[in-house]
Amino acid sequence: MTFDAIGIAGTALTVHRKWLDALADNIANVNTARPTSGPAFQARYIDAVQGQGNTGVYVAGTSLGDATGRVVHDPTNPLADKDGNVRMPDIDLGSQMSQLIMAQRGYQANAAVVDRAKTTYEAALQIGKS
Repeated sequence: MTFDAIGIAGTALTVHRKWLDALADNIANVNTARPTSGPAFQARYIDAVQGQGNTGVYVAGTSLGDATGRVVHDPTNPLADKDGNVRMPDIDLGSQMSQLIMAQRGYQANAAVVDRAKTTYEAALQIGKS
């Protein structure tokens, strides 16, 4: 039972870490301008799936956001086209920050599960030594 808790929480730690990495990348690129002739920065989204039985959760893949983005008038930008427009990613910073908080809390909760399960296992070993 203790090893199951560590294993399941460990899979969740991995998913939350990858989610945090994707969110950090999206937030860092929220103001990345590109020429209108090319695609906008595409946000990364983690696709997670539940494993069979009590095996935890896993990353099934990564989805990318819309490459169309949004066209913004910024004539001072060196990447601006002849009309003064650049292509910006269509990323909602508020949504990304909210998801960042959820991912951080999920990571912290699963780390606490691993720590408590480890402590319980160590205590059980001490009982066996007596």
